[in-house]
Amino acid sequence: MDRPILRTLRTSFVDRTPRDHRDNDVDLRRRQMVCVVVVLIGAATLAWSLRIEPGSVLFYPALVALAAVWAAGAFASGRLHLGRIGLVDARRPVGPPILIGLALVAVFLAGAFVVREIPWLADRVRDVLDYADQGSVALLVVITIVNGIAEELFFRGALYAAIPRHPVLWTTLAYGLATAATGNIMLAFAALFLGAVVGLQRRASGGVLAPILTHVTWSVSMLLLLPHVLG
Repeated sequence: MDRPILRTLRTSFVDRTPRDHRDNDVDLRRRQMVCVVVVLIGAATLAWSLRIEPGSVLFYPALVALAAVWAAGAFASGRLHLGRIGLVDARRPVGPPILIGLALVAVFLAGAFVVREIPWLADRVRDVLDYADQGSVALLVVITIVNGIAEELFFRGALYAAIPRHPVLWTTLAYGLATAATGNIMLAFAALFLGAVVGLQRRASGGVLAPILTHVTWSVSMLLLLPHVLG
């Protein structure tokens, strides 16, 4: 593997940029209480939004409400940080997270060629894509971006900071379980895979910028490209 690629992977997933972002005991307990309430409300809102019939005028307000829940919970919990990567020349993570998001897109699209040969799994993916087919794609792209940002602010921002031990593992599981509330196994699988990647980015950078850029790159690309694979 080329050294620049290896260096990018190390700074994005392994090397931890020095930082001091720990909450005191009082702030940590407050953050934890806020996060528990928001996870429950967010999971219920997500489940409701994806049970709305495709084409319904309620779908877009439901997604906006979901983003509002995650974002409000994130900011109500306490301080959030953008993060930096690099042990020597620490900088805001911009280019590498976008490239990682595109790499994830390639992996998922390759998997989609397999999934389309398994009717039951392909139908689960099409259940989600139906919302794009019967609505405004441009509006859905905007809402997808907003929701991706809001989810990372909460799960890799607030919730990650609320968990003292093994936060990558627990935030990934929480994200997967919240998504599983939709009843769609393919969405839950994607959430676990994505959650693990952005969780490692959060651990390395100490902030939410890298997870946000990777998440948004992945989600918008999948929204636009996946229908062409599944037909």
